[in-house]
Amino acid sequence: MRIKDHPILDFPAKREVSFTYDGKTLYGVEGDTIASALHANGVKKLSESIHLKRPRGFYCAIGNCASCNMMVDDKPNTRTCITPLKEGMVVESQHGKGKV
Repeated sequence: MRIKDHPILDFPAKREVSFTYDGKTLYGVEGDTIASALHANGVKKLSESIHLKRPRGFYCAIGNCASCNMMVDDKPNTRTCITPLKEGMVVESQHGKGKV
């Protein structure tokens, strides 16, 4: 899911970063946001609507909506589209409004 070859742009190699998502070890690259690393790993559903449980994915990518809210390092309602990925992060799907 990651662009590697492009006719105009150059994508230099970056350091690989490991993190945990719902108990599984996944990998991203330095400079990724959590949401972009999940997307590159094939994870399309980032959250679900509170009442009807409809899936929510990558939407605004600038932190304005709540479609990407997840638990990150035990902190609820983290906007993963603007949160930089760090080595060893623990990312979990959030159900409902999260812990308070």
